[in-house]
Amino acid sequence: EWSTFCKNTFVCRVYYLSLEFYMGRTLQNTMVNLALENACDEAIYQLGLDMEELQDMEEDAGLGNGGLGRLAACFLDSMATLGLAAYGYGIRYEFGIFNQKVVNGWQVEEADDWLRYGNPWEKARPEYMRPVHFYGRVEHNPDGVKWVDTQVILALPYDTPVPGYRNNIVNTMRLWSAKAPCEFHLKDFNVGGYIQAVLDKNLAENISRVLYPNDNFFEGKELRLKQEYFVVAATLQDIIRRFKASKFGSTEVVGPSFVCFVQVAIQLNDTHPALAIPELMRILMDDEKLSWDTAWDITVRTCAYTNHTVLPEALERWPVDLFQNLLPRHLEITYEINQRHLERISALYPGDHDRLRRMSLIEECGQKKINMAHLCIVGSHAVNGVAQIHSDIIKDTVFKDFYDVDPQKFQNKTNGITPRRWLVMCNPGLAEVIAERIGEDYIRDLSQLKSLLKFVDDDAFIRDIAKVKQENKMKFAVLLEEQCKVKINPNSMFDVHVKRIHEYKRQLLNCLHIITLYNRIKKEPNKAWTPRTIMIGGKAAPGYHTAKMIIKLITAIGEVVNNDSVVGDRLKVIFLENYRVTLAEKVIPAADLSEQISTAGTEASGTGNMKFMLNGALTIGTMDGANVEMAEEVGEENLFIFGMRVKDVEALDKKGYDAMEYYNRIPELKQVIDQISGGFFSPGEPDQFKDIVKMLMRHDRFKVFADYEDYIKCQEKVSALYKNTKEWTKMVIHNIAGCGKFSSDRTIAQYAREIWGMEPSLEKIAAPDDPR
Repeated sequence: EWSTFCKNTFVCRVYYLSLEFYMGRTLQNTMVNLALENACDEAIYQLGLDMEELQDMEEDAGLGNGGLGRLAACFLDSMATLGLAAYGYGIRYEFGIFNQKVVNGWQVEEADDWLRYGNPWEKARPEYMRPVHFYGRVEHNPDGVKWVDTQVILALPYDTPVPGYRNNIVNTMRLWSAKAPCEFHLKDFNVGGYIQAVLDKNLAENISRVLYPNDNFFEGKELRLKQEYFVVAATLQDIIRRFKASKFGSTEVVGPSFVCFVQVAIQLNDTHPALAIPELMRILMDDEKLSWDTAWDITVRTCAYTNHTVLPEALERWPVDLFQNLLPRHLEITYEINQRHLERISALYPGDHDRLRRMSLIEECGQKKINMAHLCIVGSHAVNGVAQIHSDIIKDTVFKDFYDVDPQKFQNKTNGITPRRWLVMCNPGLAEVIAERIGEDYIRDLSQLKSLLKFVDDDAFIRDIAKVKQENKMKFAVLLEEQCKVKINPNSMFDVHVKRIHEYKRQLLNCLHIITLYNRIKKEPNKAWTPRTIMIGGKAAPGYHTAKMIIKLITAIGEVVNNDSVVGDRLKVIFLENYRVTLAEKVIPAADLSEQISTAGTEASGTGNMKFMLNGALTIGTMDGANVEMAEEVGEENLFIFGMRVKDVEALDKKGYDAMEYYNRIPELKQVIDQISGGFFSPGEPDQFKDIVKMLMRHDRFKVFADYEDYIKCQEKVSALYKNTKEWTKMVIHNIAGCGKFSSDRTIAQYAREIWGMEPSLEKIAAPDDPR
């Protein structure tokens, strides 16, 4: 009856495990969620201070690289707003994502010393310090298994409050910091190495020193594997301590207590916390003395895995020898998981050895490696992609073998963004114009935005929407002139392309359009061109040579274009330095056009696309990621969709992509490429960009030339519509009205009901100071 009881009992707590939480600033978000903004503004004003100046003193908590880390932050906001008992668990990196400087057109990285002046939002909790073990060896005794002779590191938790939106609920984000134990290496100090031993404490504490700055790329370094195990081991101890303290984990009843561990849900944000699966098995078997079958049942029912990418270079594959050395017991458990998994597959497909090889958790070709995605799929009860097209691709290609045996595991959860930060906070003018028409409830229930459709022909509303955009553009233009020293035309179209620099995101396609536009203006300088200010921003991973060359190319194009008197203010190119959450909050409300131009089938979802849409920009994009669902929600006629679909990309792969064919067939493309390779944009160093051109011509995985022609044509349509302010703004209204689906509140409600077995609630609880 215990297991029946547990099956009928919904989950009490959710644990969102992520190596990244890209939080940005906290002050204004807290004031918005607590309905204190006006009171604080007034109080600060009366003290003779300026609120904006105060807000600008706060450092971004840049504990993430991009989409995956920012998604975790939006999810925390939505989980608190929906009244879920949820905890975010991660690492308190001493240094977050680097600050980007651009020097002579090149990216230079600077350490992000965000804790230099302290962090007022966190509270250290030394009373919950936990030991984490590394290295050592495994002993198999008749009375069980012991992992011995390990090196111990302490995990010190820091708690940050996560307030829900005006519901008096506050959840917790708990980030772990590494501490050396007092006795660390000091036992051998009498050999004369006391000073060295104390200095060596730093080595242990390096685990939480710095965020790995790669987006969509796997770097198999031991320190990174240590970080992944560190967060998992500390978090699982915390989860089990809290479970045992609850009525379900009460030890008065012997035996059945852990059966009710299904009260706990663990969501793995990508494969980075995949070690939660063998670690939970280790605890349940070695410490709690459960059988394999009971432990495995609990583990699978507890864990769920979110996949974030299909790019092969991003999938985590850890060398077995690294694992063997660092986590010997976890390797044994992983081997056992694999053996049982392969026995099951073998029974289903007798004699199909190739299938066994494809589905194994251990890749045998060359150096033996553990495929962490396979471990996550086998060890979880639910696997999800982050947009419908991405979830379909997973089932049809990368994880097809797994879908064939366990179709019920695979789900879709299209990403979303929190409307608190990404509308109310960053664009108060627009939030107010909307609230004047439909009330304020939409902030909790974004689907209500569809009520705006009845105002699509209302001249006053059209004027108000256009006016807010113009004000946001003026404000951003002032900021840009202070920073970039470039005078920009606030009546030009603000064409914005901000995201991490990556070949698959095709900032190079944007560059080809810029040069094409430049050449056309030079050819017919007296034509009535739609003026544009093209802004591109984003960080390149420090070791990603091509991405750094792309930044150099963008700045080089800007040097030529921005100093050409024939062009004047009809075309400006600006590289936005140090793109981060706080800069996104300023540029997105000012954007007219949102560039979402990845090769179809490569961007899992994208979330910047949703932020621009909610803030009154129109989208030019491929049928990739969540763009597909955006087009579905508002009608394809209200987006500028261009380029190959996934099936076209597949067909082209089959046929063989030949860049030369496009180069020879399209004169404007040939001209642009010849200019780049001939040194037109690098007169001092004519072959500066030869590597980029060689890549585009000979081995471009992302088929930039194949979409060039359609992209240029589509951009002509954008320019034509922009000349008609009223029609442009009506299309903007259609877009805002169709944003409801893309709230992270909707996403989290689906995770809660369909994966965690919980019911979200918009109920407001009594404030602590309310008379009850």
